[in-house]
Amino acid sequence: MNIHSYGSGSPKSFLAYPRGDFDLESGSAKKARKPKSSSFQPIKMLKSLGTRIQYYYKHHPLFVFLISLLFGLTVVIILSVYESRFRAMSNYRKLSVGYSDYPFTKLQNLVMVAGHSVYTSSSCGKVDKEDSWFLESYQRHPGQAATFLAHIKEGVEIAAKDDGALLLFSGGETRKDAGPRSEAQSYWAVAESEGWFGKKEAVRWKALTEEYARDSFENLLFSVCRFRELTGSYPQNITVVSYDFKEERFAYLHRSAIRFPESRFFYSGTPASLTSKEAAMKGEALVRAQFQDDPYGCAGSLRRKKLGRDPFHRTIPYPNGCPEIEGLFNYCAVAPYPGSLPWAS
Repeated sequence: MNIHSYGSGSPKSFLAYPRGDFDLESGSAKKARKPKSSSFQPIKMLKSLGTRIQYYYKHHPLFVFLISLLFGLTVVIILSVYESRFRAMSNYRKLSVGYSDYPFTKLQNLVMVAGHSVYTSSSCGKVDKEDSWFLESYQRHPGQAATFLAHIKEGVEIAAKDDGALLLFSGGETRKDAGPRSEAQSYWAVAESEGWFGKKEAVRWKALTEEYARDSFENLLFSVCRFRELTGSYPQNITVVSYDFKEERFAYLHRSAIRFPESRFFYSGTPASLTSKEAAMKGEALVRAQFQDDPYGCAGSLRRKKLGRDPFHRTIPYPNGCPEIEGLFNYCAVAPYPGSLPWAS
């Protein structure tokens, strides 16, 4: 068998028909069709969309307006949600960078003494005298100053018994005529003048202040945030010290508003002076009813009262120190706060 090799000398292949489609009837070749371009053309799409919108707006203007309004509101809501989340995370990052070493990380429990007045005397030797304190008209009763002293002493003694407790005196610069002095600083100064009631070594180093609260709800909420600033965590247990007739307000209304577990919340109440007890009970019933209708103190008479207790227009720093509960600070409704909280299971 002969095997033929077709090299360079071999004849070239013959094309019987030209390239492309051949029309047998006409005897001519057709030009090959160019495939349609499938490239994405955004400009034409936008023009087409604009034409449709103009058409609908011309024939259905109200419908187009409502759709546009709904779209705009949706965009605003989405942006506001992401902005608040970004701000919270940004604050948390700043907190992490600025407070990598918290001064009281080993303390787990909060003891909060709610302030009720400002100490105005230049001498610390008259702490149990009414004229040493700035008193409102409803507070001007014999024995009133002694009740403030009892609160301070009670808080010190509770903190002394608990190695893991942080003691906070809470109360802002609430009285214009008392000058720019806070209730919290007043209580701390009185404790200092009394030598911490014999518990100086055990308590003084872990007794601090929260100096912005303007009502009882803020006493609790702001102290929780202050605890977070100082320890880097939230309290395992909370003990509130105030008058015995305010127990329901703190232990039920305020505790429920922040959804803190009842089993980890404690209250230590001391009695009012004998001459003021009846009037104090009536006043408490009124305030308690107001907080039942406005648990977060953000509307109506409670809000007006709070604004009146800020004569020096202090800028409240919270919730910068506790970004995890920022939503609780901004919440205003009758129903309990629905968001997540570090202490709520």
